This record gives sequence, C-alpha cells and structure tokens, in this order.
Amino acid sequence: MVHRREVSQSTAASSLLPSKVDPTSARFEANMRFMADLVSQVRNEEEKIREGGGAKATDNQHAKGRLTARERIHLLADRGTFFELGVYAAYGMYEEWGGAPSAGVITGLARIHTRLVMIIANDATVKAGAFFPMTSKKVIRAQNIALENRVPTLYLVDSAGVFLPLQEDVFPDTDDFGRVFRNNAVMSAQGIPQIAAIMGMCVAGGGYLPVMCDHVLMTDGSGLFLAGPALVQAAIGQIYSAEELGGAAMHAAISGTVDYREPSDEACIARIRSIVEKWGYRRQSPWDRKQPEEPALAAEEIYGIYDSSPARPYDTKEVLARIVDVGRFDEYKSEYGKTLICGYARIGGFAVGIVANQKLHAQQTDHEGHKRMEFGGVIYTESAEKAARFIMDCNQNLIPLVFFHDVNGFMVGRDAEWSGIIKAGAKMVNAVSNSVVPKITVIVGGSFGAGHYAMCGKAYDPRFVFAWPTAKYAVMSGDSAAGTLVEIKVKQLERGGKKLSEEEKKELYESVKRTYDEQTDPRYGAARLWIDKIIDPVETREALVQALEAAALNPDVPEFKVGVLQT
Repeated sequence: MVHRREVSQSTAASSLLPSKVDPTSARFEANMRFMADLVSQVRNEEEKIREGGGAKATDNQHAKGRLTARERIHLLADRGTFFELGVYAAYGMYEEWGGAPSAGVITGLARIHTRLVMIIANDATVKAGAFFPMTSKKVIRAQNIALENRVPTLYLVDSAGVFLPLQEDVFPDTDDFGRVFRNNAVMSAQGIPQIAAIMGMCVAGGGYLPVMCDHVLMTDGSGLFLAGPALVQAAIGQIYSAEELGGAAMHAAISGTVDYREPSDEACIARIRSIVEKWGYRRQSPWDRKQPEEPALAAEEIYGIYDSSPARPYDTKEVLARIVDVGRFDEYKSEYGKTLICGYARIGGFAVGIVANQKLHAQQTDHEGHKRMEFGGVIYTESAEKAARFIMDCNQNLIPLVFFHDVNGFMVGRDAEWSGIIKAGAKMVNAVSNSVVPKITVIVGGSFGAGHYAMCGKAYDPRFVFAWPTAKYAVMSGDSAAGTLVEIKVKQLERGGKKLSEEEKKELYESVKRTYDEQTDPRYGAARLWIDKIIDPVETREALVQALEAAALNPDVPEFKVGVLQT
C-alpha cells in the first residue's frame, strides 16, 4: 500500500513530491510482475556468475590450502558491506575458451573497520586468475573509480598472469595490462593508500603490481617472480624450485620485497584489517550532508510505477518520490521545459541536483504563443536550455549531480531546428562535459543517441554508471534501428535486381531487430563495462548513497569553466 512517513512541520508542502499512484490498478500490478520477473532473472544469472570456475575449480583451490576470492572478501570486509561492481564483466564473451565469469576478477566497494575501500581480487577458479582483455579493463575501471574518488585500494593477488592465447589484446594498449601498474604509481603519488596481498601466484609483469603498493603481504606457499622455474630453466638453464626462486620466505628474509609474511589466507586477511584500522583520516570533500531520512513512500512501488511501453507514459516524479529523502524535492523551473525534470533534493542525507527525463507528455507554449504537445522522454530546446543552466548552478554551488535516463533523444523536425535545438543541445553537452562536481548516472529505461551524451553517458566521466534491468543502451531503439537498417538493405537488394516479398521483409526485420535488441540489453553493456552495476530498482537509493560516500573521499574540486557557449 502507498504510505507516507511523518514529516516535520518545517518541510514545505510545496516541495513534497505528491503521489497519485493506485497500487490496485491492473496496470500497476502488470508492471509489478514484469519488473519482478526481470529482477529475478538478473539475480539468478548473477548467482551463476558468482560460482566462478565451478565446484571442481573451487575444490582445487581449497586443496592448495587457499580460500577462493569470494571467501577472502567475506573475511576481509565488514559484514554485509561489500558492494560488488562489474559482476557481468565478460558476460557471453570468450566462449571459445570456456568463458571467463566476471572476467576472472572480483571488484567492489566495501568497508573495513567502517572505512570505505576498493577491493580487487583475482579469482583463481577462473583460468587460474589469468588476465583476459576484459580482466585488465575491469581492474583499470576499479582503479579509475578509486582515482576519481580517492578510495584506498586493496589487491588480493592470485593470478597466472596474461592469458597467452589473447596476449595481443591484453598487453600493449592504453587500457590494457600495463595501465594497471601505471595507475599503481599515479595512485601512490596522489596519496591514495594501496595494499597488496600475494595469496597465490604472481608472475611475470604482474609481479610489479604488489611491489608498487604501499604495503606488500605474502602467504606461505605463494610465488612472486618475474619468471617461473620452467621459464628460468628454458631462458638461462638454471634449475630452482618455486620456493627458492620466489617464495614468501625468500622475499621476507633475503630480497626484502614483502613487508609481512603470513602463514595462511586467514592470517593475511587479519593483518590487512589491522593495518587499515590504524590509518589516519584525510580532509573530507565539501559536499553537504545532513542526517539521512528515509523516503516518504515505499521503494517497492517503483516496480509498479515504471512502464517500459512507449504507449503508456509514467510520471518520473513518482519514481523520485521513492528515492529522495522524505520525498522532498525543490523543482527548478517546473513550468518550463517540462520533458526534463531538474531540482534539488537529498539522498541519504547528501545534497544533490537531479536531472531526470520526464516520461509524461506535456503542453508547452512557444515564444509566439502557440501551444504544442511535447512527448515524454524527448529533449526539446527549452528542456536542454533549462538543464544546461541547472547543471551550471550545481557546479557554482558545489552540489553533486545525479542523472536518471529514460531518453529517446533530442527532438527533430523543422520546428525543432528553427528553435535552435542543436545550439541548445550543445549548451547542455558543454555544461555536462565541463562539470567538476561528482556526476552519477542511472539508466532507468532508454538511453538513446545524443540524449545519452547530454544526460552524462559513459563518455562524460560519471563517477558511477548504474542501470536497471529495463535499461536500453544504443544509438536508437530496436524498432527504429531495425526499420532503418531494413529499408537500407531492401534498397541495396533492389538496386541489384532482387525484390523482396512482404514476408521476406518481415523476416529480415525480425532478424535485425533481434540482433539489435540483444546489443541494447543492459547485460551486453555491463559485459563490456559500459555499466558498473545492474541494480534492482528498489536498491537505487542504496547504490546512489554508496557512490556519494565514495565521492565524499575526494576533497579536490577543480575550477569550473565552460568555455564558449552558443547563444
């Protein structure tokens, strides 16, 4: 049932988001079932991914006296605080090699003695923790999050090194293996604490990662060397055991490479927790935070409010009312540019500026007094101009930005072009591009074309990108793309003298749409790390609070400049 929390007398009634939701309606109940099924599917897939290399590989890890990566994280993090990122990385990829669940590495935010940290843990049950191309990219993405937000980073190393059959896609480029060590050095120079624990194999170039961190721990039975025994024998003819060449005892007593030698995984993890517990505190960021207050309405109702059908618009304000503190929202220019909602609120106590696509159709009066109907989810000239100004205001006043995507793109046609839609869109893109406050993106539904860019898509440096299972991520929708591509294909065939029947056209359309829809699915984007985490809509607020708490560790705010704005 819809419910409201008691709110204080000082809460202005005009700033409360009203609710007109009828949870007994057939539409609401149908939406609830649809979203619940999608969320259940994602959860089941994630559970399967979390099995890593499977039971046999887990048994092999235990037989070596080692814990699995997930078992290590369970001991390392404060109970219930691990917020996994990139679980879908490499999903559906590398099938010819047996797949690489979660890209063979586990990353996420957690707390250790209440302190927020980033954890990066090789999963040795997946191809002995070898680095596939997406493994490198996932580690680098975690490091970039740590860099942007100044999050201390812990590496649990257990890897056989580069996956050699794909070495050309792992080794040389700016987002490949070598970038990991470059980031180690840059993070150290910026004062971001890093701890590495060698809890298995750490060989070849991968050996540089732990040694470039502030603290190096190593468990008995692990190995750290630039070249293993077999390679040393082949290269220079010397024969040594792995322990003699690069074991924990040697590195602790002879090379002096490791700071702490530990007898087991459990002892090593206890040592890490002890070290982190003694860290000092750095200057906090300037983002304002008050005591958090729960939303006024039940988050579970988001399932029934959201509607993925273009024919049935929904009110985005109803979604926001179930995410922001106490349902309080100070809407900016509420009567102007209505297809974009802008306004100030608090989420988990943090002051934020919200830019959200409104999916309701709205009537707008132009400068000549003519009324027109504007379609929900489309960015019009007035919407873009309003959002550009609002984004600049948030930067002026040091307020982090949260973007909620359900956007079809910018309006097209003669009237839109005459109104200066390109010029207005350029203003919005400029403001987003040069924004210096933290930006967090949530892809709720469609995120198509230039609308994706203007709403702070991945290329515009959001600190985090979250997506609901209903997200669609592409240049245009599947229907539009299929129609366009089929029309082009038909004309090509007709120029070659072949005329397709209506049935053949329909088959071609369905085939193209099926392929395109697969690529717009959020799991496709998450597999390629365009999305950091697919989230249950009910957990949107929790995800945003995690992101804002991470952003609060970085106190540095560059000067805000936008350059030339088209007027």
